[in-house]
Amino acid sequence: MKIVALFFPKASIGTYLVAMAVAIALPIFAFVTLLLLQLEDNQRSTLRRETAQDALALSRIIDRQLQDMATTLRLLSSSPELENGNLASFHERTETALRDNTLFVIAVDRTGQQLLNTRRAFGTPLGKTANIPALEAVMASGRIEASDVFRGRTSGEWVYNVTLPRKNDPVAALIITQNATDLRKLVTTEGLAPGWSAAVIDQSGHVVAATGPANLEPGTPFDPRILPAFTASRGVFQDETILPHMLLGYARIPGWSWKTVIWGPIAQASILSTWRFLIIGGVALVLVAVLGAYAVARQVRTTIRDIADMANRMGEGHIVSPVETSVIEANQVAIALSNASFDRSQTEDRLRFVMHELVHRTKNLLTLAQAMMRQLAKQSDSVETFRAAVADRLEGLVRSIELLTSEQWGGVSLRRVVDIHLHAFPQSREQIDISGEDFVLKPDAVQNLGLALHELATNSVKYGALSVPQGRVRFEWRDVSEKDKPDALLRFTWEERGGPPVTEPSRSGFGTTVIKAHAASAFRGTVEIDFRPEGLLWVLTAQRATLERE
Repeated sequence: MKIVALFFPKASIGTYLVAMAVAIALPIFAFVTLLLLQLEDNQRSTLRRETAQDALALSRIIDRQLQDMATTLRLLSSSPELENGNLASFHERTETALRDNTLFVIAVDRTGQQLLNTRRAFGTPLGKTANIPALEAVMASGRIEASDVFRGRTSGEWVYNVTLPRKNDPVAALIITQNATDLRKLVTTEGLAPGWSAAVIDQSGHVVAATGPANLEPGTPFDPRILPAFTASRGVFQDETILPHMLLGYARIPGWSWKTVIWGPIAQASILSTWRFLIIGGVALVLVAVLGAYAVARQVRTTIRDIADMANRMGEGHIVSPVETSVIEANQVAIALSNASFDRSQTEDRLRFVMHELVHRTKNLLTLAQAMMRQLAKQSDSVETFRAAVADRLEGLVRSIELLTSEQWGGVSLRRVVDIHLHAFPQSREQIDISGEDFVLKPDAVQNLGLALHELATNSVKYGALSVPQGRVRFEWRDVSEKDKPDALLRFTWEERGGPPVTEPSRSGFGTTVIKAHAASAFRGTVEIDFRPEGLLWVLTAQRATLERE
């Protein structure tokens, strides 16, 4: 402690700010002087290294694009429609999936004849793919490859392909094609110095996409005098005869036959002039910094004292008014302290209210869970059956509670409640049609409607329309009276069709109790259940006021 006190004696903030300004400035200027002596030697090697790194960074961007296209091809190759030879369905599904992208899919046979092309409607007569050599090379290698840039027959644009060979017939290969102008969006010179260009080069040495002042168009041959120098995985090329006062960096895209290049002028600053200006100006700046530090210290000292006084009075339990200072951050602290002192009593009241509400919600949930288990216990013939039934119902209740918790028990949109309960059965998502105008449900309505939906979906998956692939469910809600009236009514309809023949059960279980008696009681409405042979029909008519949050 004595050593610390020796170097850091008690002093005012002004003294320490001035000392800090001097202590920071002097070592910085000494260090900068040494750096300037070495900067000229290091500048060129640094520029070469950064150029190679920038080319490598661009190659990684293009690699991610090609890898994404390859992954898409692998997923499409294993699609059921393609395996079953249903090219029309495969075309529709693929076109829908890639609608928001600039990618198109082509399926060809072993001769290169196009079987489908998502650039055109299915069934449109198509010729052979324009790049037969690339297709033959892929079929011979047996692996995914990117083609050279070429003029597409269907699009009429410069395009490139990523091709996946298949051993199946009739589709011998799947191709993802993209216009070269769309790939140009990924070839950016952002972060490079002004006047620099960037390009992607294919295996034959032609430009796939480029940007920058060089303004190279797709399909343009890159300078053949430079290409032989690209022998390493990455590096730089400099030749005053070919590229006067310029530097070029290149990188191979790993796993592909393409390369990325960036090139531009070399900017050389006058290090000596900068050094002289730094030394002369630095001395003046140190003096200005010392004077400025002293002036700032006086202002900061006054501000700190005012804030400390506010904090002391707040600690004594007073509501304090914010002080006005010339420091913006200090004013923000003062306002925060004032608000904190004012909000403290409100926070205490809010905590008491939250605890009361938590007890109320907990009692309701425990009562509901107790009634559920009591009813299930009467109908279960074994402990395992009872355990499974309770776990299944509690899982549905948990989804509703998670939704309410995420919204701080302030209500949840009807659409979210429907989605989270029906999408709990992912194998049936495409079999359920949902429609209705969305609105916000009350917390109690979220739980009660969630229980009913969970029971309807569980029963349908086990015995109804969702138990077979061809089954369909329509769930909709609509107003059956003017919704602005106090006694406005809503009608929810769950209609199944296409499933196994339905017969009315001989006895009512817990599920029937939830979707009928509990739903009718919870929403002060009526429930109609019709066990039609073609599928279950459940209709809930309830007052909108029992569901919608005001």
